[in-house]
Amino acid sequence: MAESKRDYYEVLGVSKDADEATLKKAYRQVAKKYHPDMNPGDAEAEKKFKEASEAYAVLSDPEKRRQYDQFGHAAFDGSAGAGGGYGGFDFNGADFGDIFGDIFGDLFGGGRRGGRANQGPMKGMNIRKSVRITFEEAVFGCEKELDVVLKDPCPKCNGTGAKPGTSPETCPKCGGKGQVVYTQQSFFGTVQNVQTCPDCQGTGKIIKEKCPDCGGTGYVASKKKISVSIPAGIDNGQSVRIREKGEPGVNGGPRGDLLVEVVVSRHPIFQRQDMHIFSTVPITFAQAALGADIRIKTVDGEVIYTVKPGTKTDTKVRLKGKGVPSLRNAQVRGDHYVTLVIQTPEHLSAEAKEALRKFDELTGNSLGTEKSDKTEEHKGKKKKGFMDKLKETFDD
Repeated sequence: MAESKRDYYEVLGVSKDADEATLKKAYRQVAKKYHPDMNPGDAEAEKKFKEASEAYAVLSDPEKRRQYDQFGHAAFDGSAGAGGGYGGFDFNGADFGDIFGDIFGDLFGGGRRGGRANQGPMKGMNIRKSVRITFEEAVFGCEKELDVVLKDPCPKCNGTGAKPGTSPETCPKCGGKGQVVYTQQSFFGTVQNVQTCPDCQGTGKIIKEKCPDCGGTGYVASKKKISVSIPAGIDNGQSVRIREKGEPGVNGGPRGDLLVEVVVSRHPIFQRQDMHIFSTVPITFAQAALGADIRIKTVDGEVIYTVKPGTKTDTKVRLKGKGVPSLRNAQVRGDHYVTLVIQTPEHLSAEAKEALRKFDELTGNSLGTEKSDKTEEHKGKKKKGFMDKLKETFDD
């Protein structure tokens, strides 16, 4: 029934003034999401796919769209004699060709847009490796060596993959084109899907007698040491790209790249945030109260800092230019922020305790005041008890 259908514009998620390009893009996304081959056995996804296809078939046709805008779903009600097909209308005139070329290309690994480009030069695949460095190496940069297995053209067959004295032959499956055409049945009829030839992998050539050294691949693998320059200021998780140290290219294409991910070890003292370094430095009560010169560890070595008299715990200190260099300009560095924390001694000698009591008496007698208050309170209670007993004696 027409009244049970959703609005076509709502189905595709577009406004009523959407142009042709917007409609096509919206339908491509919805169709790819709910296509039955992407959701096998999902009846709800199949229903949404058909619903979207019906909506696009109408809205992509100027005349059908005009009728829909004027009469709604009633314009294509089967009882009105509008024609056959899914939903009471046909799909003639709907442009599904390039859309289904994209969709089936994603689903089955092919696609129309490749053409014969697969036979042209193609860059090789990238290789990914990781290297662990220290906190200081990340700050100042370093050189590292990696063991990488690289493929090089086989010297015996000169990279052809064929046994010396023989040559690759034209692939019989694709006729040397490097691609084959498959037929895919859809809801709208037969769709042709172009894919890379599985026999020759798109080269258009088949090797019958393979080179004994490389097994017909045209390449031999060997372990090599690659020097990696880690730039100053690199952060954990960032990568260094080394050009053309990856897999060999196809049909004369350039090699891929080597991508080296940097893993920075944790530091026992320093922490990093962007270009800044943070640390905590303990100081004694005497240093905080009287002021003193202390040594602070930085990535550049120890520096002398003068603590001001009366410094409170959690005081923040900024050491300008002692942070991490910028990746873009090693001459520009962040800062090092230090938090001064006053440490309370846990074990004191008798002499130290007595000296601390003397200090307290001279700076407010906080310990003595509390003690004397308790003593006076205790004496008062004892005196009151004696007087009460004396009074009871005379009363008797």
